[in-house]
Amino acid sequence: MPISRSIKAFIFAGFYAVLIACQASSQNAQDRFFESISAHCGKAFAGKLVSTDAVDAEFATKKLIMHVRGCEDDTLRIPFHVDDDRSRTWVLSKTKTGLRLKHDHRHEDGSEDAVTQYGGDSAKGGTAKLQNFPVDMFSIDMFKTEGLSASVVNVWSIEIDDATFTYQMSRPNRAFRVEFDLSQPIADTPPAPWGT
Repeated sequence: MPISRSIKAFIFAGFYAVLIACQASSQNAQDRFFESISAHCGKAFAGKLVSTDAVDAEFATKKLIMHVRGCEDDTLRIPFHVDDDRSRTWVLSKTKTGLRLKHDHRHEDGSEDAVTQYGGDSAKGGTAKLQNFPVDMFSIDMFKTEGLSASVVNVWSIEIDDATFTYQMSRPNRAFRVEFDLSQPIADTPPAPWGT
């Protein structure tokens, strides 16, 4: 028996309402995630390497500091200092469809590194505490151009709760993870990142 036009319209309206509700729920979670980080604006925190890949062993001996430094309504700039190396800044921004994470890499003179502005947009299914950012096409093209073919499947993650901010980069057979203690802001604000 054919489905009447009114029943089809009802089914479509129900499906559309569920879709809108899911999008709104996801957006609300992303807004809360963004606000959780914004709440630490102006503060800096010490971190430690918690992943175990041998290629990152040197990070375990370095002083790691994140600084929630640049805070706007739609963009957060978070320098990641490794000892005196101030070349790295995580840039988290709001888009029409979610959140975007980019990595701004600079030389000491402020010029951009050849490998910079890479990252991706938030994946569906994130929460107020965890967002994943699969690599975008701009980054894939840049990685290929720069001979970094292993990076074309990168996924970056940021996780935040009351006590810890965690940054992670992962791909098959590779993981880099750093945790920062949010309960103990450091007294000495670090210098500005290179290029600021």
